[in-house]
Amino acid sequence: PQRIYYLSLEFYMGRTLQNTMVNLGLQNACDEAIYQLGLDLEELEEIEEDAGLGNGGLGRLAACFLDSMATLGLAAYGYGIRYEFGIFNQKIVDGWQVEEADDWLRYGNPWEKARPEYMLPVHFYGRVDHTPEGVKWVDTQVVLAMPYDTPVPGYKNNTVNTMRLWSAKAPNDFNLQEFNVGDYIEAVLDRNLAENISRVLYPNDNFFEGKELRLKQEYFVVAATLQDIIRRFKSSKFGCRDPVRTCFETFPDKVAIQLNDTHPALSIPELMRILVDVEKVDWDKAWEITKRTCAYTNHTVLPEALERWPVSMFEKLLPRHLEIIYALNQMHLDRVAALYPGDIDRLRRMSVIEEGDCKRINMAHLCVIGSHAVNGVARIHSDIVKNSVFKDFYELEPEKFQNKTNGITPRRWLLLCNPGLADVIAEKIGEDFITDLSQLKKLLDFINNESFIRDVAKVKQENKLKFAAYLEEQYKVKINPSSMFDVQVKRIHEYKRQLLNCLHAITLYNRIRSNPSKSFVPRTIMIGGKAAPGYHMAKMIIKLITSIGEVINNDPCVGDKLKVIFLENYRVSLAEKVIPAADLSQQISTAGTEASGTGNMKFMVNGALTIGTMDGANVEMAEEAGEENLFIFGMRVEDVEALDRQGYNAQEYYQRLPELRQAIDQISSGFFSPRDPGCFRDVVNMLMYHDRFKVFADYEAYIKCQGQVDQLFMDPREWTKKVIRNIACSGKFSSDRTIMEYAREIWGVEPSATKIPPPNLPRD
Repeated sequence: PQRIYYLSLEFYMGRTLQNTMVNLGLQNACDEAIYQLGLDLEELEEIEEDAGLGNGGLGRLAACFLDSMATLGLAAYGYGIRYEFGIFNQKIVDGWQVEEADDWLRYGNPWEKARPEYMLPVHFYGRVDHTPEGVKWVDTQVVLAMPYDTPVPGYKNNTVNTMRLWSAKAPNDFNLQEFNVGDYIEAVLDRNLAENISRVLYPNDNFFEGKELRLKQEYFVVAATLQDIIRRFKSSKFGCRDPVRTCFETFPDKVAIQLNDTHPALSIPELMRILVDVEKVDWDKAWEITKRTCAYTNHTVLPEALERWPVSMFEKLLPRHLEIIYALNQMHLDRVAALYPGDIDRLRRMSVIEEGDCKRINMAHLCVIGSHAVNGVARIHSDIVKNSVFKDFYELEPEKFQNKTNGITPRRWLLLCNPGLADVIAEKIGEDFITDLSQLKKLLDFINNESFIRDVAKVKQENKLKFAAYLEEQYKVKINPSSMFDVQVKRIHEYKRQLLNCLHAITLYNRIRSNPSKSFVPRTIMIGGKAAPGYHMAKMIIKLITSIGEVINNDPCVGDKLKVIFLENYRVSLAEKVIPAADLSQQISTAGTEASGTGNMKFMVNGALTIGTMDGANVEMAEEAGEENLFIFGMRVEDVEALDRQGYNAQEYYQRLPELRQAIDQISSGFFSPRDPGCFRDVVNMLMYHDRFKVFADYEAYIKCQGQVDQLFMDPREWTKKVIRNIACSGKFSSDRTIMEYAREIWGVEPSATKIPPPNLPRD
């Protein structure tokens, strides 16, 4: 069968124990066995560390995809880096984020198996020799890549795929070559330099930091993985008579490489280098093979997130790859020039090499020219990709561009994290929805069924009580479990507009204070997420949230009506607890900035209602459930563009909207930071004078929309009916559907639903 290789620098796996039991159909048996030993399985599960080898959406998507690929019976491999330290643990110390190293391997990792027999060399630095026998990359430094395999079980189908993560090892002669005679101790200590490659995950979400160590990581995973792919291709003799396969004609029919963002983009020049320099394939043939093999998924349109590596860094670290990129770019530009004679500006726009004070390599452009398919991750995002980010490339090759709307695995994000809801659903429609989530549509028949409405509401209430108990036990915070659980959990970023949420919280607080006797829909506003350690504004946003909480939660005239909680150290295992307990899901990015979002889908399937902008997959969620069943507000992409042309003027909103002015004045005057009145001047200054994400422009619509949320929440029966409608319409957002589309439309393989016989039964 064709093999699928999913290359990603991040796999945000979370915990494995419960997921393995669920997918093997062993959960009840294990539960019972552990109980008979006088232990509590849930207590045991809490001991396992999260595998936090990702930042957020991109890394978690890779993890969901692995689950779906195994469940669909695809011959798929996930390839990445075995970081010794994953995403940092977040501590909140007097309201500020403090990072702590995530030493997740401290007590060992029972799910992985080292495979030293497949260790491979990876080369760096050196120089290029052009000889009559061909091109040679010589005098390189070698680092060894040690593979660690983690099993990826499909759901009850006896399929187990592999995630292979590479760890860096120094070779035994590292730094002990002839020029280093004498300082043996120093040389052995220097082994750390090589092994640092797989030491730590870069903690940036949607931001490019052009560090040499990061470029090394990107080449390290690519070089090791491609050797593995080619070894496997050569050793399987698909009806090939050669004792060792040397013909690469069939390579793209047997191998599909999916690039998760531009991080593994070096796959393109590396595959070219192997084919041309090592395997002696003709250049044009090699280019055809490369393009037919690779496909690229774009994850963001934010300019600060695009990878643009300095040519000078490449020249030093990967001299041969730089030559290949130059040659590929020349070929590409010749083609563009032939089609658009005299259009010099188009050549500049479309070049892989950006000229300027510092020449840079645009990795996204490299991916587009080197792939046969380019996809965005939600329909609105794919349209933006075609019409703005890669407009010129779309005009050149429109057939390359596709949409593949993201999804989430219903195994982890429904069955595992919300067994109560899964049971209530299965009672009504059977268990097939677990591998065919579109079957949730059958729940529409029960939208007016009183006992079902009651059951769904009861499960939500139990989840809320359980989460409230967890918060009290872990963080000593008491919350009102009958209040609306209003949740925004995601990485802290200006474009995700946690600040808009803050302004709503302050506005509610001011309304309570000015009219304490008025009846009020009680809310617990929970905001959680990590800020990149170097992202000053994101860290200020966390401090603002905790400061607002400090004031509101200690004001006696507020009482049980309003609480603001910052959820510390948000991660996969915490998401599994908070999402099933949420009533309201906040998805409030500026239209046109969130490529897809996947948290939005998790909340939807778990019975929360969404307040959100028409951005990312929210658009398709509204389309599936009906716009009237989500709380949609604010500017659309067209409105944002119009406002950009007109010029966004924050002061105008500040002058016109008294509640907004009051909130900003409070932040600015030190009302929320009495010990340091100037604490938030940077935040206020940003909001007033250079807010790229137009928080004030959506404030009025947001506050009004939140009023509609309050209205509906006061009618629990109508609220729950809307919840059921949302759950029933969430089937599209299974990663099984997403992977089926990748398989058929990009990889050219058919998923199989057939369950292979278990290993204890003889095969046919």
